[in-house]
Amino acid sequence: MAAAVVASEEKLANLRSAVAGLNQISEKEKTGFINLVSRYLSGEAQQIEWSKIQTPTDEVVVPYESLATPSEDLTEMKKLLDKLVVLKLNGGLGTTMGCTGPKSVIEVRNGLTFLDLIVIQIESLNGKYGCKVPLLLMNSFNTHDDTQKIVEKYSNSNIEIHTFNQSQYPRLVTEDFLPLPSKGNTGKDGWYPPGHGDVFPSLLNSGKLDALLSQGKEYVFVANSDNLGAVVDLKILSHLVNHQNEYCMEVTPKTLADVKGGTLISYEGRAQLLEIAQVPDEHVDEFKSIEKFKIFNTNNLWVNLKAIKQLVEADALKMEIIPNPKEVDGVKVLQLETAAGAAIRFFDNAIGINVPRSRFLPVKATSDLLLVQSDLYTVVDGFVIRNEARTNPANPTIELGPEFKKVGNFLSRFKSIPSIIELDSLKVTGDVWFGANITLKGNVTIAAKSGVKLEIPDGVVLENKKLPLDQSVYVGE
Repeated sequence: MAAAVVASEEKLANLRSAVAGLNQISEKEKTGFINLVSRYLSGEAQQIEWSKIQTPTDEVVVPYESLATPSEDLTEMKKLLDKLVVLKLNGGLGTTMGCTGPKSVIEVRNGLTFLDLIVIQIESLNGKYGCKVPLLLMNSFNTHDDTQKIVEKYSNSNIEIHTFNQSQYPRLVTEDFLPLPSKGNTGKDGWYPPGHGDVFPSLLNSGKLDALLSQGKEYVFVANSDNLGAVVDLKILSHLVNHQNEYCMEVTPKTLADVKGGTLISYEGRAQLLEIAQVPDEHVDEFKSIEKFKIFNTNNLWVNLKAIKQLVEADALKMEIIPNPKEVDGVKVLQLETAAGAAIRFFDNAIGINVPRSRFLPVKATSDLLLVQSDLYTVVDGFVIRNEARTNPANPTIELGPEFKKVGNFLSRFKSIPSIIELDSLKVTGDVWFGANITLKGNVTIAAKSGVKLEIPDGVVLENKKLPLDQSVYVGE
């Protein structure tokens, strides 16, 4: 044990001197990085005692339906909204969907991008209530330059937009625990953004937190830029202000698609996020069960700004560290990350709110894009609203083959997006092309034989159809 401690201290000393020579990052970033590595090496990870886990009561996870309806008085609403800042996590690239640049500039619907919709939403709020809700974008070094250019197009909008960068940390070479950039790899591959848990120190280090507090702002609503359901909600904001909750995590009922998502538990008297990585192997099946752990974290978070400042300055936000092994040019590296949801246990009077599923509409793949571009949704004032004609509360499950993975390919394979109001599931494999004005209902499977192009004619209605692998059968029957 003593030898292991000495080895860790030696690793840390070598790392400290190597990091001191990295002039691409600030002193605050160097300190933050060394502190994170130091915590990781000390093995301080909190062990969850399974028997101590309790299902949260309605006081801890408040049902959305029980929230009071806020006053409709415009003056009161303006006063409430003037306490708010909206922050979107904008560090991700659109690479998984075959796009270059920030993911937030992918076109979602009617030629509007994620960012366009966010700006339109906040503009309409500011216009309706005469308030000044600003938009903050937390970029990473991967998205900063592009985002700076993109936000210029909103310069005449009724909204103040501020951008700041999250920390830039060096990747660690697994073999000797030294930073990759100090070994000559000084390009972007040598660095990483350390997860969205970094939002709290970055808000303070950028100077944005103090500026917002000086303007009388009290709460920040943090959400992923690709979650189309994460819109400002006056009932939630009003509840938090009236009950002086320092932190609120929006959770929603799990479906079978969400079994790996983090859940909210009561642990030793506090609300706490439980992620699958923290679960002992013998309890993983129990964690995934919808019966015991019924809710999951949407990553829509509402946090008190003064509390953030106090906790960051006291270096009290010691969230669980997520080790993320990668490989860069054949070199095994490690990046250490944290998640913003894990901070809940450090805030006083922290709660969850069990919100409708409509507040969780992420677009992670082209299958999600198909949903939001279809007649299942409409866009009003930047808000993506579900079509009431669909009676099933759940969305259809959609699986598209690799031919549809990139946005460009996806769009070229549909003359127009099919009607899916009555669809339960769709599975498409192979070289399939869709005509215009197609309607899909029930459970539909379309599988093209290898090397054969399968074209679905215009105007076809496919209901509970399994299109055969024998291409000689006319698909419109």
